Amino acid sequence: RFVEALRPRVQAIFDGLLDEITGAGEFDMLPTLAEPLPVIVIAEMLGVPDADHHLLRPWSADIVKMYELSPSTSAQHDAVRASIEFSDYLRGLALERRRRPGEDLISALVQVIEQGEMLTEDELVGTCVLLLNAGHEATVNSTLLGWWALFRHPDRLKELRADPSLLPTAIEELLRYQTPLPMFERWVLEPFELHGVAIPRGAELGLLFDSANRDPEVFEHPDELRLDRKPNPHLTFGAGIHFCLGAPLGRMELQISFGTMLERFPNLELVEEPAFRPNYVIRGLEGLRVSP
Repeated sequence: RFVEALRPRVQAIFDGLLDEITGAGEFDMLPTLAEPLPVIVIAEMLGVPDADHHLLRPWSADIVKMYELSPSTSAQHDAVRASIEFSDYLRGLALERRRRPGEDLISALVQVIEQGEMLTEDELVGTCVLLLNAGHEATVNSTLLGWWALFRHPDRLKELRADPSLLPTAIEELLRYQTPLPMFERWVLEPFELHGVAIPRGAELGLLFDSANRDPEVFEHPDELRLDRKPNPHLTFGAGIHFCLGAPLGRMELQISFGTMLERFPNLELVEEPAFRPNYVIRGLEGLRVSP
């Protein structure tokens, strides 16, 4: 219900972003649309002033470098620096909200700290960093990966343009088809056996969500892009106690952005084939140049 109440504001934000590029010719979807929408939404939820919105994406991009497999020394340094800078910023913002509370999430969390309800300032900072990273990183990459999949399947794009009612199932299929977070690490709490292999307590596993989303025992013709696929029990948002808390928000942002783009730019075309970022755990494109 909370997320659904945000729908008019999210729509207004995206309409404004489109207004800025309308008539400008070809553009890169990453910095103009895919990044700003979820960053602005999560920043407004947290209560970050408009003048500071530009700080959030670079901090997040550096922080998530620590999630990659065997990050370089420079990537580790970037992650530590960004973590410190963002933490310091949030502590300052929390202090300001103590003096002048608002209707935002940081103001609410500060009140929990002052009431002594088992939330420390460190936990407030950690929660806000998590919300920033999780609240937009995957949505940014899902947007570009989704459009790239549609451009590679022009018949599917034509189908979606002709029948906008397919949008909800199309978004789920695009999330399944090219997963923005193809692997997550998990630690085994209880020993078990899998296909004759003993997995001990404490083992660290790499769960390949990307592989699960192409499981032929679950998905009929898993390598095909089917915009009307039902059921679609993909694992892009995780499962169980690890199911993504922001799934409703991510779905809504994707539905609004794709639906509005299809309506306002019905002849959108790819200008050049994109390049993937040299990552594995967090999959994304360097950019996506298109022409309206």
